[in-house]
Amino acid sequence: MHDYRLVLRPLSALLLGASALVHAGEAAEPVPQVVVAASRVSQLGVADSANAGLVTRQQLAARSVYRPGELLEATPGLIVSQHSGEGKANQFYLRGFNLDHGTDLRTTVDGMLVNQRSHAHGQGWTDLNFLIPELAERLEYRKGPYYADEGDFAAAGALAVRYADTLAEGVASVGLGQNGYRRVLLADSPKAGEGNLLYALEAFHNDGPFTRGDDFNKLNGVLRYSQGDAANGFKLAAMAYRAAWRASDQIPRRAVDDGRLGRFDTVDASDGGVARRYSVSGGWHAASGAGVTRVNASVVANRLALYSNFTYFLDDPVNGDQFSQPDRRVTSAINAEHRWGSHRAGFQFQNDNIHNGLYDTVARRRRATTREDHLVETSAAVFYDNSTRWTPMFRTVAGVRVDHYRFDVDSNLPENSGRASAHRASPTLSLIVGPWSKTELYLNAGTGFHSNDARGATIRTDPKSGEATGRVTPLVKARGVEVGLRTEALAGLQSSFSLYQLDFDSELVFVGDAGTTEAGRPSRRSGFEFSSYYKPNAYMTLDADVAFARARFRNADAGGRRIPGAVEGVASLALALDRLGPWFGALQLRYFGPRPLIEDKRVRSGPTTTLNGRIGYKLGKRFKLELEGFNLANRRSSAIDYFYESRLRGEDEAVEDIHFHPTESRSFRLTLGAAF
Repeated sequence: MHDYRLVLRPLSALLLGASALVHAGEAAEPVPQVVVAASRVSQLGVADSANAGLVTRQQLAARSVYRPGELLEATPGLIVSQHSGEGKANQFYLRGFNLDHGTDLRTTVDGMLVNQRSHAHGQGWTDLNFLIPELAERLEYRKGPYYADEGDFAAAGALAVRYADTLAEGVASVGLGQNGYRRVLLADSPKAGEGNLLYALEAFHNDGPFTRGDDFNKLNGVLRYSQGDAANGFKLAAMAYRAAWRASDQIPRRAVDDGRLGRFDTVDASDGGVARRYSVSGGWHAASGAGVTRVNASVVANRLALYSNFTYFLDDPVNGDQFSQPDRRVTSAINAEHRWGSHRAGFQFQNDNIHNGLYDTVARRRRATTREDHLVETSAAVFYDNSTRWTPMFRTVAGVRVDHYRFDVDSNLPENSGRASAHRASPTLSLIVGPWSKTELYLNAGTGFHSNDARGATIRTDPKSGEATGRVTPLVKARGVEVGLRTEALAGLQSSFSLYQLDFDSELVFVGDAGTTEAGRPSRRSGFEFSSYYKPNAYMTLDADVAFARARFRNADAGGRRIPGAVEGVASLALALDRLGPWFGALQLRYFGPRPLIEDKRVRSGPTTTLNGRIGYKLGKRFKLELEGFNLANRRSSAIDYFYESRLRGEDEAVEDIHFHPTESRSFRLTLGAAF
């Protein structure tokens, strides 16, 4: 574990939510705080595309989430899944991507980037298990490379979870459920001097339906002091999270079909992991006649010990193929921006000091080293955009960002050590027509990128095979274009529709399971998204989202042009009821369709449909009782599917097969909450 210090020198900052000033042609002025009690916040005249939005605390609180990361599914078209033990980073599906553990989906919590670059297991590793849903003030989402202030990993989308400065009242809750579910939460934000001291403590345990339970245990804490108002203020925060689990990795379908394994069995009982996350952060914002400015800074220390075995006995018929991927790092970041009139300029800096590796293990005991690396990855970016309303019916947002990266790799294989650098300029442009009759049209175009693993920028020798290998492009360019519409013409109904296309120069990824970097083929994704929110009365809301994507490699190959794992159809339907006397409740139906698992689409996954729900009763003014149900129809679906070779004990040779992680069986959780 690293010792670290954070020194914050307040420069000035903009209050969260003051981004509504972007579209004002005149000088910016302080914006009063808005409290939204029930309906979705209107984005007319605010959003720059049809696929940007804000989800309020009330909407987030109405969702039933099996795991914290599923809170992000309030983003239309996004599916959050899992392929291993609960402590591992989630899988994400969006806009024709299987985003693995986070590549191309930029995610921040309380202003801190969650994606971890040059990670031991996967580029962009996004572990959201430290997220406490009750503290989420709102979720902001933007899709596509059309925003100058969004950089690495944001080509498919960018999500920001904003924690509350204060809670309306203190919260204490105890939850019990099937499959070993236990949760205790205590949170409040009492006055402290001229500000508020928010604290939250969470203890959690879950086994899941697995034959050998996940035994996922976590402790989580937040301590935060904030002071000020919408115009001027500051905040300081500290967070701590630690967890341990046993992994229930994907299993081969052939073994389930012939009865060798049960649906919730596992092959290597020693798979699992341990994770730690500690952070300190701060921010300051100010508004004056000179404009609005904001700055935030953070230091995050992450540590992970991960043990996996996906091929079982393919390479070693006696001891098995388990491997270990430890990763420990300290990430320092600072973000600052200033807005004046129709202009905005900003600066972003991040430094990652990383130690990671890849080892052969047996039952978590190390027996051989594939690679060990010390990485220092540093990036700096400047951006500028201009938002101007040319007429009452036409406005534009034009911007550009320039990123510079420096990679320093010290490897146990000297030929893979070295330094490299890269830079990229990313222009963006949005044209917005309207509003008329509460309707706007959008045309968006822009470029973005995702970074590759630093080890790929200096590699010469494959650490596993010993063969010579080429280096890869450190920053992979993305180009996107989109046309969309947003309307609130019908009372109580908010709808948006968009058509988009997104190209990548290559599907470059670091293969954490092998310790090498593979250069993929150029790709294209095109599709549409439709989202609708309806509030017919004071006690009912209805969300409906449908999305479809076509994902293809852009160059010809005998193996085919389909992108393995690329999600095609996604749909969700959510109904929430409140103010029915003491009763309240919700239902959530989600669907993601079949995916090609190999390039020629001969092997495809099946569709996955789940239905979750909750019903609650308010016991007076201070207490409430909630019953949540997951996979209510008890569907035997897959959370994720892969197609590759593996070998089970007793098999004479490798077998190509679908390997899947099952969706959890039907289960219920009961929570008693008290307000104080």
